[in-house]
Amino acid sequence: MKKNPLVDWTDLPEFDKIEVEHMEPAIKDVISRSEKAITELENKAPRSWQDLMVPLEGIEDELSRVWGIISHFHSVKNSPALREVYDPLLSDIVTLSNRLGQSKPLYEAYCALRDSEEAKTFDPAQHRILESAIHEADLNGVGLNEKDRKRYNDISQRQAELSTKFSNNVLDATKAFKLELTDNEDVEGLPSTLLDLAADTAKSEGHEKASAPDGPWVFTLDYPSFFPFMQHSRNRTLREKMYQAYITRSSFGEWDNTENTREIMSLRQEKARLLGFDTYAGMSLSRKMAPDVETVERLLHELQSAAHPAARVDFDDLKALAAERGAPEADDLKQWDTSYWAERLREVQYDLKDEELRPYFPLPRVLDGLYDLTERLFDVHVKEVENGVSTWHEDVRYVRVYNSSGDPIAAFFLDPYSRPEEKRGGAWMNVLVGRSDVMAPPGQAVRLPVAYMMCNQSKAVGGRPSLMTFQEVETLFHEFGHALQHMLTTIDYGMASGLANLEWDGVELASQFMENWCYDRNTLKGMGHHYETNEPLPDEMIDRLLAARTFREGTSTLRQVNFGLFDMELHDRFDPDGDETVLDVQRRIDDSTRVMPSIPEDRFYCAFSHVFAGGYAAGYYSYKWSEVLSADAFSAFEEAGLDNEEATQTLGRKFRDTVLALGGSVHPMEVFKSFRGREPSTDALLRQSGLKQ
Repeated sequence: MKKNPLVDWTDLPEFDKIEVEHMEPAIKDVISRSEKAITELENKAPRSWQDLMVPLEGIEDELSRVWGIISHFHSVKNSPALREVYDPLLSDIVTLSNRLGQSKPLYEAYCALRDSEEAKTFDPAQHRILESAIHEADLNGVGLNEKDRKRYNDISQRQAELSTKFSNNVLDATKAFKLELTDNEDVEGLPSTLLDLAADTAKSEGHEKASAPDGPWVFTLDYPSFFPFMQHSRNRTLREKMYQAYITRSSFGEWDNTENTREIMSLRQEKARLLGFDTYAGMSLSRKMAPDVETVERLLHELQSAAHPAARVDFDDLKALAAERGAPEADDLKQWDTSYWAERLREVQYDLKDEELRPYFPLPRVLDGLYDLTERLFDVHVKEVENGVSTWHEDVRYVRVYNSSGDPIAAFFLDPYSRPEEKRGGAWMNVLVGRSDVMAPPGQAVRLPVAYMMCNQSKAVGGRPSLMTFQEVETLFHEFGHALQHMLTTIDYGMASGLANLEWDGVELASQFMENWCYDRNTLKGMGHHYETNEPLPDEMIDRLLAARTFREGTSTLRQVNFGLFDMELHDRFDPDGDETVLDVQRRIDDSTRVMPSIPEDRFYCAFSHVFAGGYAAGYYSYKWSEVLSADAFSAFEEAGLDNEEATQTLGRKFRDTVLALGGSVHPMEVFKSFRGREPSTDALLRQSGLKQ
């Protein structure tokens, strides 16, 4: 029988050999075996951990190994052929997941095991895994009657379809927009790195002779193109055109998500009520750290109260600078003006320009700095493997992590560059395989974790390495924090290692903690070196960068509060079958949280993938919730002294042995308290943001 590279692998898949034609037979084969294994397990009705939970981990792991790769390809190698196969396979996956989640024999076995004598010998991880299995079965509709269970399953299938459709629409709408410019006057003010990118894009569009100095230039809604354009273009009319295109993505025409969002909300509400919850928010929060909607909104309103006065000052400062420079828009500043004038204001206040910083942050040097920091803090060694590893694209890197004794403990793939023709936007970390003793390869005690780390920064063009904006540096550190929590886990139960079984609003702690190190002077000096001269980032530039950390933080915080309140309003009080629309909710929340009113054309929600196609429904607040934890955790290092190497290393080992090691084996609040010695406070975040002295 011919080998299928999606299924037939032990350590790592041969990504370069995986084709769309392999996907359907691989999933069909895995589903067939899984259904047989589930039936056998149900018939045996086991009542011990070894006979119940160990086989279940094997079933779930085999499915996630194969489907995880297909989903990964859907995100990084999207194509019409892949979509054609992906959608029906997703339906099969939902059917199997519902079969497993709604199995009454297995549910009864969980409950019996929980109440057994054996359970008295369980460690905390086993108790957490078992309680989660019971709760997830409840949320999967195990207790529903036949009629309601059928409706639940129909909803699940439709939700999967809508989520995929939403994501594809955003990708296609983003990809479809092109702004082609040929006149040098139209690109005045744009940095050379952006012109390089725009000329390179023009070449890919068929303009073989395109060049950065002479054009033509093609700009897109992909973030590495869109955002610098909005920051630097002196042509207000073109800024407006770009902004209008961005803010109305997938809200009209063939990629319109308007009706999709309404149906998504309606189905979420119906499913929650089938399960006995008043709202979807209540259902979502039943498996998160935050106890209820009131607690979430109390945090968001506390942040709003602190941020709003600062955001008002931010806006007035932009108007004042525009007026000082005689700009006609000074009396009528619009959304397409704010990024441009904010960048000018940052230049004035801190003498700091993104383009001035870029040459000091070439990707190879930033990675070296990131790995050096990781080694200092967590007593591990990080080394890129240059040959012999199959990847899905030539730009992808494979990196191994070793403990202090030189033994391999984990690995990750890094896919750093934007590819708008096939790769979705944003940045994320995902799992190839997790740590598990049950799934250990022959002859090994445990299977080691492997992660995917995905970014969308500017690629290397013009004979230069990828020169990163400071925001891209922060994003890289953020995603690496997620990867570290996956890779440095010491939990051998696959169902609780790394990020598995971890409450969603605790997931961002490690990622946001790592972002803080971008503002550590020693870290900056280590990774900031000019790509041509190797000159280190000058001290005075570091001073300016650190001083600018809280620049427009009021505006930034208010933006996150806006997203969090919009998300919670939708899932707690919005009636999708009533007279109010999702757009009405967006506008109402905008009116109460924004200093600058949104424009009538604003349909941002139609591209809000976090909430409508990701895992953040009734959970977007998690970013700020986790930021409270991460700021408080980092303040322990500040209190000990960031220049105190011995104290820093001691705290780093403690952070590794608690937050990074324990994964989902212990409740995240207990993990935090084991590191910090107390519950978290918002004080550190407000001080760090410059919103409180």
